Amino acid sequence: MSIELTRNFSIIAHIDHGKTTLSDRLLESTQTITVRQQQDQLLDSMDLERERGITIKSHPVTMFYPAKDGKTYKLNLLDTPGHVDFSYEVSRSLAACEGALLLVDASQGVEAQTVANLNLALQQNLHVIPVINKIDLPNADVENVKKQLEDILQLPADEAVSASAKMGIGIVDILEAVIRLIPPPKSIPGEYLRASVFDSIFDPYRGVVSYVRVFSGTIKRGQKVRMMSTGLDYEVKDVGVFKPKMLSTDILESGDVGYVIANVKTTADVKIGDTLTETRKPAPEALPGYKEIHPLVFSGIYPVSTDDFEALKMAVGKLQINDSAFTFMAESSAALGFGFRCGFLGLLHMEIVQERLRREFMMDVISTYPSVIYEVLKTNGDLMIVDNPVFLPPTAEIEEIREPMVKIFIMVPNEYIGDMMNLVMDKRGQMDHTETIDDKRVMLHCLLPLNEILVDFNDKLKSITRGYGSMDYEHAGYQAGDLVKMDILVATEPVDAFTTIVHRSKAESRGRALATKLKEVIPQQLFVVAIQAAIGGKVIASERISAMRKDVTAKCYGGDISRKRKLLDKQKEGKKRMKSIGRVNIPQEAFIEVLKNSS
Repeated sequence: MSIELTRNFSIIAHIDHGKTTLSDRLLESTQTITVRQQQDQLLDSMDLERERGITIKSHPVTMFYPAKDGKTYKLNLLDTPGHVDFSYEVSRSLAACEGALLLVDASQGVEAQTVANLNLALQQNLHVIPVINKIDLPNADVENVKKQLEDILQLPADEAVSASAKMGIGIVDILEAVIRLIPPPKSIPGEYLRASVFDSIFDPYRGVVSYVRVFSGTIKRGQKVRMMSTGLDYEVKDVGVFKPKMLSTDILESGDVGYVIANVKTTADVKIGDTLTETRKPAPEALPGYKEIHPLVFSGIYPVSTDDFEALKMAVGKLQINDSAFTFMAESSAALGFGFRCGFLGLLHMEIVQERLRREFMMDVISTYPSVIYEVLKTNGDLMIVDNPVFLPPTAEIEEIREPMVKIFIMVPNEYIGDMMNLVMDKRGQMDHTETIDDKRVMLHCLLPLNEILVDFNDKLKSITRGYGSMDYEHAGYQAGDLVKMDILVATEPVDAFTTIVHRSKAESRGRALATKLKEVIPQQLFVVAIQAAIGGKVIASERISAMRKDVTAKCYGGDISRKRKLLDKQKEGKKRMKSIGRVNIPQEAFIEVLKNSS
């Protein structure tokens, strides 16, 4: 098929604006799937994706559409994740396209991630077609959304297609707009093979399956290919397209989107955004835009039962084969035993990995409080990267600690501006400026430490705005802050599982909250147990668990009071001695309880 009859496009949208439903309707309309194969969320193959209604892995599909002009076009659709944690996957998928459908909910209008995803598409110089979805809803306001498209996004409203993916309205209009407005792939002259890898999965029987977009040259079975970032050579075992299941073909040509199976053993060898070229005649330079994905959030994952360590090791290894952005390394904790320090792209990514461990591998795990990567400038001029508070050097050796910052875009109804500003200030954020979206909503542009939005920021945003607020963020480098390492001591012994890096202004409240929780879950001992939060040698919060009291005078019937006093004094001496030599064994349940509440 001529390259002029090929169209490569993505669907981008804020979460829950109907991206996956539209994909289902496009597959049905082009008869890519039969009536028997039809089901909701067809491209979301994971149970978790179906339950949560989110796309976690991007999924390409090739459709053939007989257009009104009498020609049959090959349409390559790349369904992309919508969540901010997976924005690099979105950008790589967009780099494999020439255009994008920007979906906007007719009742909710433009949201924070609509703006962020549009910016990603415009950075790749894609032609963006606005689609106003859910026009069948009783509170749909199409005219207002068209006004927002022009005022906020600077997109021509006359190009907007009105549709309802759920009811199947306007699907043909969308397909015709794709053919009319999205340009065909450019045929890059030259004989070099250059194909961009925009995703990969692991098949237990066939090894790594790389999803590729061919920019120049051809790929066929038996060909020797090279990954340009690693310089490793492989032999192609199979090539093909997605319809939507994998379908083998003889060749992938310039402009095609499909899959390549070579003798690659783990997804760690396949870098997202890498360029595939031929071994015998390698391309002189790679396709632009490749960068390594680095984890941003770290957390310790431990088995609840120490006997399950080997099973957990096998489970995280299998997960990493399928998810190259997930990293792990073994670590041990005096309190929790052996486990793994794991790196994630963000909090949703962390949640999904933990959920997959529970479901797919039946692992009962406990995770420590999530932390971010800090840059520590030492007094001798060395720069140290710290992802675990336990490894922070002594205070005397630290010149400054820098924490990662994020630019955050929050879209809220007008009446909640004051409450949102208070939340941003409470999280140590700075307000850059506000932007009026329409007569009902504003967008706040803020700068916040990543550590502050990790745990409960989105929940608080939703609760303050009654669910009408939305947010998106991008990374904004590192900034020095007044950060300190806070230890929790139980009976003067530090407990490494609760060690955190906090801002000095938040240390006392965080220490008091942890000490109070521990007081509730640690069982009483025969002596008084002090629970303390300390920065260096200075105690900033303290709680006491009173001693269990045994009634040593129970068997004294009457007689001289001095006899009772003698027994009580003996007990007091024993407790004093026990306090100086006694150790508190914190039960596993106490850790699970506190860490569950903290995270």
